[in-house]
Amino acid sequence: MEAKSNAPLITKNILHAGSKSVSFVSGTKVFFHFQTIKCDEERTIIDDSRKLGKPMELVLGKKFSLEVWETIVQMMALHEVASFTVDKSLVSGYPFISKTWREAGKPKEKQHRSHCCGVTLQNEGIGYDDLNQLIKQPCDLEFILELIKVAAPEDYEKESWQMNEEEKLNAIPSLHANGNVLFRNKEYKAASDKYAQAIGMLEQLMLMEKPGDEEWIALEKQKLPLLLNFAQCKLYEKEYYKVIEHCSTVLKSEPDNVKALFRRAKAHVGAWNPREAREDFTRVMELDQSLLTAVQKELKQLDELKKKRDEEDRDKLKGKIF
Repeated sequence: MEAKSNAPLITKNILHAGSKSVSFVSGTKVFFHFQTIKCDEERTIIDDSRKLGKPMELVLGKKFSLEVWETIVQMMALHEVASFTVDKSLVSGYPFISKTWREAGKPKEKQHRSHCCGVTLQNEGIGYDDLNQLIKQPCDLEFILELIKVAAPEDYEKESWQMNEEEKLNAIPSLHANGNVLFRNKEYKAASDKYAQAIGMLEQLMLMEKPGDEEWIALEKQKLPLLLNFAQCKLYEKEYYKVIEHCSTVLKSEPDNVKALFRRAKAHVGAWNPREAREDFTRVMELDQSLLTAVQKELKQLDELKKKRDEEDRDKLKGKIF
């Protein structure tokens, strides 16, 4: 067998011409369907994104685990279909990309556990026989790609991992405002998602600061109203323990925050923690006399609900011998 020392590492063959050329820059998001084929006598198909029902998304310049895909996709025009034969030295990471791709969206209990230890990996593999074989016996791979969409960095909403510190700081007020619009439209799930996204960015930024420093305190103050808004959404969705959790976080920083106390009290009622609910409602009355009537109404309803539950419990115990 002749050595392949002079053979190119990547060979391209156009199967269907594209509609227009594309300018690729760092941060460009590309969407493409792919089929992966082993370069063996049977031309064994390993993966087919169309059968999995979704295209691959890749952001250029973000050090994707399979660097060769970044290279070959930039050799394509929009809507082009092309075949790339790639030397095995460039695709050693493919089995792990394939595993991640196959398991995306699967419930955690149905996913195959990964092993980072080399000996364990060699003995047990990664949960798929064809991928284990590819790890043990590497070979050249052929990728058939169809470039279906290209989005410039300014044309799509970046995910937080793609953003630098300044971009996150600029995105947070917009997410907050969008959440407020959705909340006013009673789209509570969508609103809570926006608030949660902003909270996540703030927490990432806070990790870069020393707790208690001026910058950290400023970020925390920005986070508190988002936590309260998120809690209000979850109160409408009757996810009471999430309300209790997020309001408690606010109260650690601001023990006398009336909104946090009132929302947590209502969540305690929903979760049926009557003692905790009464404590929070009582504290609200002490802090804000303008809410006296509203809280008294809540306490009256709490008393009625407790009375009703006690009666139901007595009825269940009638005639039972212990």
